[in-house]
Amino acid sequence: MIVYNKLFAMLAMRGMRRIDLLKPEGIVSSPTLAKLGKNEKVSIDIIDKLCNFLDCQPGDLMQFVPDERAESER
Repeated sequence: MIVYNKLFAMLAMRGMRRIDLLKPEGIVSSPTLAKLGKNEKVSIDIIDKLCNFLDCQPGDLMQFVPDERAESER
């Protein structure tokens, strides 16, 4: 399972909140932000937009966690 804990940690380190991704730049929609928060699938286009906005690499936003470990983190 892919988890986006790194994305939210990065936002916190930069003094940003999740809703900053919704602001005038229009990086992601509310439903997409909800998907990220629930570790649901998002398109590579979304990852691309986030990387451009945050000036980072995909691995800075997400990581693979084996399913049994991901379930215990919920």
